[in-house]
Formats: sequence, structure tokens, C-alpha cells
Amino acid sequence: MFDFVCNHMSAKSEWFKNYLQQHPGFEDFFIAVDPQTDLSAVTRPRALPLLTPFQMRDHSTRHLWTTFSDDQIDLNYRSPEVLLAMVDVLLCYLAKGAEYVRLDAVGFMWKEPGTSCIHLEKTHLIIKLLRSIIDNVAPGTVIITETNVPHKDNIAYFGAGDDEAHMVYQFSLPPLVLHAVQKQNVEALCAWAQNLTLPSSNTTWFNFLASHDGIGLNPLRGLLPESEILELVEALQQEGALVNWKNNPDGTRSPYEINVTYMDALSRRESSDEGRCARFILAHAILLSFPGVPAIYIQSILGSRNDYAGVEKLGYNRAINRKKYHSKEITRELNDEATLRHAVYHELSRLITLRRSHNEFHPDNNFTIDTINSSVMRIQRSNADGNCLTGLFNVSKNIQHVNITNLHGRDLISEVDILGNEITLRPWQVMWIK
Repeated sequence: MFDFVCNHMSAKSEWFKNYLQQHPGFEDFFIAVDPQTDLSAVTRPRALPLLTPFQMRDHSTRHLWTTFSDDQIDLNYRSPEVLLAMVDVLLCYLAKGAEYVRLDAVGFMWKEPGTSCIHLEKTHLIIKLLRSIIDNVAPGTVIITETNVPHKDNIAYFGAGDDEAHMVYQFSLPPLVLHAVQKQNVEALCAWAQNLTLPSSNTTWFNFLASHDGIGLNPLRGLLPESEILELVEALQQEGALVNWKNNPDGTRSPYEINVTYMDALSRRESSDEGRCARFILAHAILLSFPGVPAIYIQSILGSRNDYAGVEKLGYNRAINRKKYHSKEITRELNDEATLRHAVYHELSRLITLRRSHNEFHPDNNFTIDTINSSVMRIQRSNADGNCLTGLFNVSKNIQHVNITNLHGRDLISEVDILGNEITLRPWQVMWIK
């Protein structure tokens, strides 16, 4: 996978240096705006100024559009030279064998003062152009759009099903799974998942729980009441999570991202390692059971905890989930059977191996989800041959006794045969029954 950072450019890049030096050909590469312009309608993903002043070679000052931070300068797609230069970058990636192309922060590409400057029609037109180029130059290459926004806006990047993204990040999944485990209640997760639809057989979901960024909260908006979102944020803060905020057009601010490892998000400070591992494996079993393609962040499979030292050293909240390791150190911990890392790595690796061994989990195969009770949900995956695999997930700290008729087979995880109608699930237990 190649990361095509299409919305902005590093302030340390050659392109931006050429712009500041006012070299010919770079005059319109970035977006200079009069600071008196009314930009109050612009969607702000950060609690930072939208415009950043920079000094040019002739000592004049230009205020440039910086959606995310003062070291990420937005590109000006009104300039044909910028569009052609970025197409050249894309073609370079394809020439080097890109099989998947991730369009980073793609929703912000087109700017129109007086509008929200997100999800605009011309942004979708640019994506259609990139899709057409890829389909002609490197057919089979997959476009994945990264738009950390409410679900209804996120799925718009599928377009008509054959002209924009092949896959979209399933941004609502991480906070909804977290909410289910935190509240020990699967109802919101199930209600959302029951309405998942794809525009064509040529599209699917890119599912994940954690990434190098935090856990986005905007994808929860419209799915949970704001009061529940704030309650979740407060509970996580009390357990050591950090929060990033965004500015709203009315002058208020809202939390947009929880910065925490997924391991620590699911547990409390006083939790035992056994409990941490159980909740973590439960969450990832849900991920692996959903339709689409699952992705697991490196810090997750390594069983990482919050890195507060990294936050203090680097000065930003996202460092909490970006720890770097010496290979000898991490290898030693992974091989030590007494460590949480060892337990997580081996249990999660085993789940991945099981999933790969059973065709029912193929992205295109049938998916149904329902609640057995408020703490137990059922996922069924079936293939064209009529083979069915049933997942049962207990998101509570209590033993659950559930009665399900005509469910017989073998739990692939515990390797125990399921013979009767009554099934007992331990706290945080998952079963994959086939």
C-alpha cells in the first residue's frame, strides 16, 4: 500500500521551498488567502488557525491555507500545474508496484470560501479522475479513501460503485466497538451494522480498530447522542486517555479524537493482564468477523500500552500510540510467555490464522448481525455453498447463558463441540461456531 498524501504537502518539502523562494512554475501551488476573508463556514478538524503566515523571498507575508497544522500546507487544485504534478506522483507510485493507494485526508482537497470546504463536488470529480487513470494505467490497483467523518459522508466516497473508491475506511467501527465494550452493550453497534450496504460488488469496507492516529469521534456523530459521546470521552480521560479538540463554526469546540492505545481504551488502570487480553481479543474477533478487509495496527498486534513518555518527549497527543522499539527489546518481550505482549501476539495471530482458513469470512460473503441480549451479539457469515459460521460475542464482565436452537458444531477458537441449545459464554468470550 502506498500513502498518497493528496491534500497537503510538508512545509519542509522542495515544492514548498520553491514556492517560498518564488521560483517560476510554483506561484500557484499553494493557497494564499486574505486573512480578512470570512472563512467561518469552513469545517475545522483541528483547534488550530486555518491560515498560517509565511514570509516570501521578497519579504512579503502570505497567509496560506493549512487545514491540519502549520507544517502541512494545503495544495491548490485550482492550478492545473498542481493537478498534473500530483498525477505524476500517483503514476510514480503505480510504476513502483502500488497495489493499494490510500488517499489521505481526501475530503478536504477542494476549497471554496463560503462553504464547508469538505466533501465538495469537485473533490469527488478529482477522485473520479484518479480512479480513471488507475483503471487505465494499472487495472486491479485498489483506491482506499481516508475520510474520518460521519458514516453517511464516509460512504459517499464509493461514488456510484465503480467510479471512485474501491474501499473506504470503516471509521465508525473503532469507536462503536469501544463503546460496546465500555458500556457492555452491543445495541448501538448492531443497529448500525444492520444497515451496512455496498453500492456494488466491486466495493468493500476497509475495517480497523486502531491506527497511527487516535480513535475518531466524528464517525459516531449521528449514531450516538452527543451526551453519550461526551460520557465516553470523560470515562476514557479518567483512565488516562488524551483528547484532541476541533473548533466549530459557532465558536465552540468539540472532542474529535481520543488518543490512547486500543488496549488501554478497552480496560481500566487496575485491570488484570488476563482481563486486558480477553477484552482485546474480543474486540479484534469482532473486527475479523465483519464483512470487508480487516487491518490490524502494528501497536495492536504488539500489545502496546499508552506511551506517556513519548507524548512528553515529542509534545503531541498522538505519540501515545506511536512508540518505537528496538528489535531486540520487542523480540524478547514477545518471546516471554509471562508478558501481556506474548499473550496478545499469539492469541491474535491464532485468530488471524483461523479466519484465513475459513472461506465464510471472505469479504463478499453474506453477513447478518443481531442481538441475543443487550450484552451478547451474533454474527453469521455464509458462503455460496451454504456453509455458515456463527460468531457469538459476550461484551460483558458477566457469564452469559444463551439459548439458541439448531446451533450445533465446533467452536473453532476453544476447539469445543457445541451440542445443546444452551450455550455458556464466559466474560468477554468469543465463539466462532461451524
